Amino acid sequence: MNNLLAFLAKHNHWLLFVVLEVMSLALLFQFNSYQGSVWFTSANVVTGKFYEINSSVESFISMGKLNEQLTMRNVYLERQVKHLSEMLERGKSDSTLQLSTQVQLLSQYKLIPAKVVSNSINKPDNLITIDKGSLDGIRPDMGVVSGNGIVGVVYLVSPHYSMIIPVLNSHSNISVMIENRGYFGVLHWEGGDSKMAFVDDIPRHARFNGGDNIVTSGYSALFPPGILVGKVHRTYNSPDGMSYRLRINLATDFSNLRDVCVINDANLQERINLMRSAKDSIMPAKEN
Repeated sequence: MNNLLAFLAKHNHWLLFVVLEVMSLALLFQFNSYQGSVWFTSANVVTGKFYEINSSVESFISMGKLNEQLTMRNVYLERQVKHLSEMLERGKSDSTLQLSTQVQLLSQYKLIPAKVVSNSINKPDNLITIDKGSLDGIRPDMGVVSGNGIVGVVYLVSPHYSMIIPVLNSHSNISVMIENRGYFGVLHWEGGDSKMAFVDDIPRHARFNGGDNIVTSGYSALFPPGILVGKVHRTYNSPDGMSYRLRINLATDFSNLRDVCVINDANLQERINLMRSAKDSIMPAKEN
């Protein structure tokens, strides 16, 4: 306290100058309209700039959450568009019953939003890491989608992270079909272009056109039916001549993948266990 008093006593002339300067400025701005308007304008500019910077920071912080919400919304909207398209094509009049059925179908799925933290597209066996894990409800064998289409399947899980085998991996094999035509095949990738993949085992009697949508078939436990995979780009004969091979343009841009959703199907584990039991039951018993 003594030091403070000594400092004030030593510099009292400077303190008096500051006090008088403040009083002079206050009187100047209060009783002179021009100087007051200049002060008011300058203060508004400084305050406005501060709020602009503060708003930019808040927008940047909230942008990540907004992207997650938009990705989830895109997935739901894609399902709704497919449902409405099927209703129009089939010409069914009882839309209330159809919509109720679709709502019940979607109710068994929970979408877990996640961000991609690592990704590669130029290897034969690419992998993707996301920032959600077992503590968020993610388990192996769950399907992963983006707002544009399928991404891959959960492979390994830790408490806070998960590793995904994407479509751009030689070990990826996903059951797909030509939308609205009922022909099924297997989606796989052979390296090279990250925007292209192949669908094999399309029957020779199949009728389809370039540009037709390829969607998930729903025949596996990994994805619900109807999720967009890509569009038919070109048709080839299979090596044995017994089926067609399709080259497709993938709907998901893996080179710019940021936000994804993991599909949490409440009945997934039940279906997987049932398929494994069926597979084990038909395998011949090993001889002793």
